[in-house]
Amino acid sequence: MTRLRNKLVLLFLGATIIPVLATLWITTALFNQSLRLSSTLDLSKSLEQTGREYYQQARQNLKAEATANSIPSTRYPLASRAQWPETLSDFWDSGENERFSLMGDSGNQLQYLKRDASGISVYTRRLGVGMTSLSKQIHRARTIGGYDLLRGFTWSYVLLTAAIWIASAAALIYLAARISRPMEQLTSGLHDLAAGNFDTRIKVIRNDEVGRATRAFNETAGHLREYRDRLVYLTQLASWQVLARKMAHEVKNSLTPIRLTVEEMVARGRTEASESNRAFLEQAAQIVVDEVESLGRRVRAFSELSAEPPVRPANLDINAVLEDRIAFLKSAHPEVNYIVRLAENTPSAMADEDLVKSILVNLLENAAEAAGSGGQILASTRVEEGRVAIEVHDSGPGLSEQARSSLFQPTISFKKKGMGVGLSIARKSALLSGGDIHLIVGELGGAAFRVVLPQAQSKHAA
Repeated sequence: MTRLRNKLVLLFLGATIIPVLATLWITTALFNQSLRLSSTLDLSKSLEQTGREYYQQARQNLKAEATANSIPSTRYPLASRAQWPETLSDFWDSGENERFSLMGDSGNQLQYLKRDASGISVYTRRLGVGMTSLSKQIHRARTIGGYDLLRGFTWSYVLLTAAIWIASAAALIYLAARISRPMEQLTSGLHDLAAGNFDTRIKVIRNDEVGRATRAFNETAGHLREYRDRLVYLTQLASWQVLARKMAHEVKNSLTPIRLTVEEMVARGRTEASESNRAFLEQAAQIVVDEVESLGRRVRAFSELSAEPPVRPANLDINAVLEDRIAFLKSAHPEVNYIVRLAENTPSAMADEDLVKSILVNLLENAAEAAGSGGQILASTRVEEGRVAIEVHDSGPGLSEQARSSLFQPTISFKKKGMGVGLSIARKSALLSGGDIHLIVGELGGAAFRVVLPQAQSKHAA
């Protein structure tokens, strides 16, 4: 949980500190820009004051020179008023004695108008600066550097800050959904599991704590399904055990008097019957005795099915046990070719040795019978998902769909060598040892079984 906690802490810090830092950066940048614009505004004010003083000084100098008649003037007599420019007519009509005005496209000429009784005298002086242009530039600088830029900065600040916080919120929502979605899937999976749906699985797309929890959930669901199947099978087997006890008891009670009666018939026939009748009676008695023994074997098989032997688990060298059983059965089936494939350094299994040997004898005997003369049997060991596995393959005809559907169910078989409960007993023994038996795809074209047993803990791990 440390990695998940660290991710949540980093997520929280990123969702809070990054937007704050970005906002501070924008604020600082806009503040510095506003300081530069403030300097521009101060400069424009200084230029305006300088221009105003320069204009006033130019007016005073021009008036002084005009009063002293040290500069030439243009005279407009009253008699020619009809030819005056409009500006002069306006000045005369205003009743003012003097007026200053700027002339030229850029206002770089200062004009001084002075009236007397006979007309108007006009004095002109060229200025070094276009006053009209300067006034427009100062006004434009104030407008841009003042209200317009202030409004632009305000909107820029609002928009950038909003964009940062919206992006941060979207990233936070996405990351929160990414973290919470697997939790929701786990919750939904647990609800399905609690409802009895042991086939539910969750796709693993992460490798952190949540991913490990998802894998653990899938493994738990698989184990629960396996345990449920085992429990169902053992429950069904328990029903068969009750039936087997009853049948074994009833058949056993009937077999004993039948056998004794037949033996008595044979004994009497030897002394009283003719040679032909004696031969017939002996043949008939032998048939009855054989059938009684066959029924006896079936009774013993069902008695074994119904028995609950004590389980004594111990560390088993599976390779050694498998080799021992194959060597034991080779002499009984010399016509079969055995292929042994043992895993190197196969760990020990924790199981009952007698139960494991009986399982292997049952599977190897069935494989030899299915393979027939000249057939092959492959026996191998391996380690699979923390369990020890033993596989037995044969080159026989395989199993039909009907046989597969009731493979491990106890049935009554009337084959000469088959009791119908061998695989049921074998699987029961595997379950009692903490393992199981599975039908798998054969490598030799016939049937194949895999026995899985719990792995024994090593001394170092213990």
